[in-house]
Amino acid sequence: MTDISSGSTHVDEAKIPVKPHLPKRLIGLMIIYTLAAISGLMAVNSISELSAMLCILTLMMVLAIIGRQKAGLYLLRVYCVLQLLLYSVLPIIMYDPDNLVAGPTTFDFGFFQTVVADWVIYSVLIALGIIQVWISFNAKVKAWFKPRMNLNIMSS
Repeated sequence: MTDISSGSTHVDEAKIPVKPHLPKRLIGLMIIYTLAAISGLMAVNSISELSAMLCILTLMMVLAIIGRQKAGLYLLRVYCVLQLLLYSVLPIIMYDPDNLVAGPTTFDFGFFQTVVADWVIYSVLIALGIIQVWISFNAKVKAWFKPRMNLNIMSS
């Protein structure tokens, strides 16, 4: 359209599709998931173990997210909520008398070794779980995925 008073042309912005781009927070979360899955695969003894299968599922979820599949969004959301639930129940599981290990929790990072209280570990894990849920339920992250319903991870 041409505006007579100013002589400029206006393009109807509703007709131009805006291509969504991968949010930076989702890229960071996918990098963390990829590194955790690869380190988990290197640590297992056999590929048929449950932990190896969960690592492979995590890598498939990352590929589905890159491919903009709705299944990747649903996997990401379920993965984050289940992880937050596990982190929330972790103090109850750890203080079960059958699982109780005497002594402080020590972390060894190369040459640096420190003793950390259990409540610090639990609060950091719960905070990370909350951040993951915030990222996975964000509107910008949802806009990245294709609007059509497709639950096949491997399709294009």
